[in-house]
Amino acid sequence: MAGLIKVLLVDDHAVVRAGYRMLLENSADIEIVAEADSGEFAYKRFVEVHPDVVIMDLSLPGIGGIEAIRRIIARDPNARILVFSMHEDTVFVEQALQAGARGYITKSSAPEVLVEAVNQIASGNIHLDAGIAQRIAFQRVRGKGTPFTELSTREFEIACLLAEGLTTSEIADRLSLSYKTVANYGTQIKSKLGVSSAAELARLAIRYGVVRA
Repeated sequence: MAGLIKVLLVDDHAVVRAGYRMLLENSADIEIVAEADSGEFAYKRFVEVHPDVVIMDLSLPGIGGIEAIRRIIARDPNARILVFSMHEDTVFVEQALQAGARGYITKSSAPEVLVEAVNQIASGNIHLDAGIAQRIAFQRVRGKGTPFTELSTREFEIACLLAEGLTTSEIADRLSLSYKTVANYGTQIKSKLGVSSAAELARLAIRYGVVRA
C-alpha cells in the first residue's frame, strides 16, 4: 500500500487506546485516524473515516465486537478488520473470522506483533496469532472443538449475552432485534448446546471459557 495506513482503533478503555496509539504511531507507516469505545460508535466512525484497517476489541459495551464486525462487513465486505482481544479461546477466533475479521491476535502478544499484524492486514493478507492458529489446526485434525463452535455468529453473540444474565428483552434492545427473533434464537441455541435453561447455558459457557464465572 502506498502512503500511511489509516487505522480505526476500537477499545472501551481510554488509557489502553492511548498506549496502543503511541505504539502504533511509532511506526512510520501507521496513522490512527479515529478511535471508538463501543461497537455502535465503531460502526459510525468506520462509515465516517473509511480506515484501511480496523483494530477491534471484542469485549465492548453495547452490541459488542463480533456484532460490530458483522455490521461493518455488511456495509463494506472488503473492510479489513484485525481483532485484538484478551480472549484466547479458539471459539472466539472462529466466530470473529466467521463474522468477517481478517486477523486475530491476543493482548498478550509482543508489541511488534500488533504492528506486523496491521501491516499484513493492510496488505490484504490474513494474520493469526501463531499459538492460536496451531490450536485451531490441532482441534480440526482431531475433530474436536467446543459446543459453541457449532453456533452461527449471531447465535454465538446472543448465547454470550444470555450466559452473562441478560434477558431476552435486554438483548433485543441491545442488538436492535425484535423480542420474538431473540426468543427464537434462544430456543435454537439451547437446542444446539443441549441445555434447557439459561442457568445451564451459563454453566456451559463458564466451563468452556466463553464467559467468566
